[in-house]
Amino acid sequence: MFRRFLSAPIDWISLIVPIILTITGVITIYTITFAQEKSGLATSQVIFACIGLVAMVVAMFSDYRHLRSFANILYLLGVVMLVLLIPPIAAKIPFTLKIFGAYRWLDLGFFQLQPGEIFKVIAAIFGAKILTQHIGLINWKKTLVYIFFAVIPILLVLIQPDLGTASVILVVFAAIFLAARPSGQIVTTILAIFIISLPLIWANLRPYQQDRVETLLNPTSDPQGQGYNVRQSLIAIGSGGLTGRGFGQGSQTILNFLPVAHTDFVFSGFAEATGFVGSMVIIFLYVLLIYRAVNIASISSDTFGQLLAIAIAAKFFFQVTVHIGMNLGLLPVTGIPLPFMSGGGTSLIIDLLCIGILQSIHIRHARVGFRS
Repeated sequence: MFRRFLSAPIDWISLIVPIILTITGVITIYTITFAQEKSGLATSQVIFACIGLVAMVVAMFSDYRHLRSFANILYLLGVVMLVLLIPPIAAKIPFTLKIFGAYRWLDLGFFQLQPGEIFKVIAAIFGAKILTQHIGLINWKKTLVYIFFAVIPILLVLIQPDLGTASVILVVFAAIFLAARPSGQIVTTILAIFIISLPLIWANLRPYQQDRVETLLNPTSDPQGQGYNVRQSLIAIGSGGLTGRGFGQGSQTILNFLPVAHTDFVFSGFAEATGFVGSMVIIFLYVLLIYRAVNIASISSDTFGQLLAIAIAAKFFFQVTVHIGMNLGLLPVTGIPLPFMSGGGTSLIIDLLCIGILQSIHIRHARVGFRS
């Protein structure tokens, strides 16, 4: 296996960068939580990272094309898990967890599973499978069928409620659809319908979600309420200065002024510790990773691999952009994790699994003659 690992045409940049980000995330989480006697969170993150690395290696040396055969089954299993988290149903099931007013986790005893995170990769696999034979041939019938299957999991996640995860799943489905080259008329019509529907969407947002958008537009309107998190995040980033205050030395994180700093605001905690320089390095690594994912899509000789790689690249791009944007007060707070760095077992394992899928695509198309 080791010899095969070294001989495979691996994309080393997209393999090493996530490992660096994962290690950085563990260090950040530990330094954020140790003063609060929550260092067990970092230990758990290490365990999840090990599981994720195993999943990544298995995916690397498995033929990603087999995923196409299991796409329908994965979709159905994913939908079933999401149905279990519909509040009226979840309230009657003993192994569901309600945290911060939302049913998002299934408690398996040894592990808390978050189906919404799993569906991010299921959406990539299922969406790529549906459209792989219709590149450039998408009509309204195919479009409506695709939208139907995309809307089901999105609505189920919104019901939990989890606007952040729902938006990631939407972006994954949308990226695949656009990569399949629909006509300009179809794209324009869908965009127009979306814009017209914005007032209806706004009216159906929960009050706290509307408050987050209003806080974005006027951060000083509620400094002790919805604006508190963003305000503390900006203070943490600003206090980092050019080179940072050092890990474990930031007052915002150590004194717990910054809420859920190990998940929703992990970038702010890292920026406080490493400053502008460290933040730019992390952003550069993410840009490099996303660029390599797009490059892997470009070298794939089959459309399923192309669409799958594009979907994964879109997932990473959207999550990084939104997470950093909300930490900087440029986007509403939605609870979207920063890939590889935010605390959370399911999200970390899925992120590393996605890297394994990217490597599988690269291995099978980068060099002719490699035996899978």
